[in-house]
Amino acid sequence: MTAATEGLAPDGKGTAPRAGVVLAATGVKKAYRGGDGSRIEVLDGVDLTVARGEMVAVVGASGAGKSTFLHVLGALDRPDAGEVMLGGVETRTASDEALAELRNRTVGFVFQFHHLLKEFSALENVMMPLRIAEVPAGEARARAESLLERVGLAARRHHRPSELSGGEQQRAAVARALAGRPPLLLADEPSGNLDHHNAERLHDLFAELTGEMSVGLVVVTHNRSLAARAGRILHLEDGRLQPVTAAEGGV
Repeated sequence: MTAATEGLAPDGKGTAPRAGVVLAATGVKKAYRGGDGSRIEVLDGVDLTVARGEMVAVVGASGAGKSTFLHVLGALDRPDAGEVMLGGVETRTASDEALAELRNRTVGFVFQFHHLLKEFSALENVMMPLRIAEVPAGEARARAESLLERVGLAARRHHRPSELSGGEQQRAAVARALAGRPPLLLADEPSGNLDHHNAERLHDLFAELTGEMSVGLVVVTHNRSLAARAGRILHLEDGRLQPVTAAEGGV
């Protein structure tokens, strides 16, 4: 069994095992109006289930709706139809307040741009979501220092983003995303702005942390090397997800 096909269900829809499920999307639809007023179906009945300790890569052409899909999975946007179960909550019908609390509690986000706060150190950036969640300062600091050590930034914890390399900034962003111990991590082209060496280091980190911290990871990427590290590779095209086989080459 290959990395690209491991864990696929017989129906070929890319559905993971039910044990330890952290995310379940069923029949998800999302559409927008084009500039000419026509309806554009971005997601057309998408199914995806993700378990703890599982890394899933979503690939596809630019404009296929991969980022939209990630936003719907992470409750940054609501589906038009279908169901997204996240932390036991159905996101389409939940209130805005409930979704905000749900995101803070259950999802860590890593984007192509690190979005670190430039006036704060790496340590303070990682502590930030914990302090917002009213975690005591001592516990927040200890957790942030532990995560920065794990991502190789212990010696750089007092440096501001402008004093860090691109790879270091993105690793700090990963530590921040994991600070709240979310069961689900969503990453959108996380290595898109990195050189090969730093990208490979980040890819290794994602693969290692998924298992070590028992989180479910869904990563949108054009990078073949990152996709190859996933237990499953799924291709989004014409609003549908299809499994990618090893013979198809991934990205």
